[in-house]
Amino acid sequence: MMKLEDLEAERHIDATSPLPLPEKEICDRYEKIFTAAVNDALRERKLLKQTLPNGIMPLRDHMRAAGFAFTIKGAKNLTLKNEMASRAEMLDAITEDSFVVWDTSLDNESAHWGECMTMAAQRKRCRGAAVDGGVRDTDRVLELGFPLWIRYRSSNGMLGRFRISGWQTPILMGDVIVNPGDLIFADIDGALCVPRDVVVPVLLRAEEIAHGESDLKRWINQGMSAVEIVKRGGYF
Repeated sequence: MMKLEDLEAERHIDATSPLPLPEKEICDRYEKIFTAAVNDALRERKLLKQTLPNGIMPLRDHMRAAGFAFTIKGAKNLTLKNEMASRAEMLDAITEDSFVVWDTSLDNESAHWGECMTMAAQRKRCRGAAVDGGVRDTDRVLELGFPLWIRYRSSNGMLGRFRISGWQTPILMGDVIVNPGDLIFADIDGALCVPRDVVVPVLLRAEEIAHGESDLKRWINQGMSAVEIVKRGGYF
């Protein structure tokens, strides 16, 4: 008999486990900093593989969003039966202050996000989406102002090409395991995942780092040498 209890326990993450701060406040505070500061805070905790694949970039450079992971998994599939009903059920399951993270099994053909999906997500007060795949209806998605990170654009709809196989399960985005309820933060430099159990301490440290970078810029503007700045704890 295989003994998988420890692995099962490690993989089981409660997406609604309580946090020391309100979820909305956490999201709002992340959105006031930047991904590089969060990445540095994660590195201090030896969490070096938290960045979603580098090809997933914002639809517009100014986009910035943070929310709690609502995960979706799917792959190329020609089956049509009940596909639309399953997709609708998934959209209805999206929660407030969530951030959709979509593992497409590296599909390179379909558009997985579009205008109507954007409207449905916005109705649920979803804060953004990172899709390891494509978008269509791009002009209308932009008009809706929804923060979106994608790999490509295509007019190909999913129906008959791709099928959702599940949601709110652990997914793999590049080297990153994303669990439902983890914190996703994305800006012009891409998207990253903060494990739920360190969401608040990483936030507090990233805020300190962002403030410290302000000191660093001031020292540079004052003409201080790079060597002296490093001695003071600065970095480049």
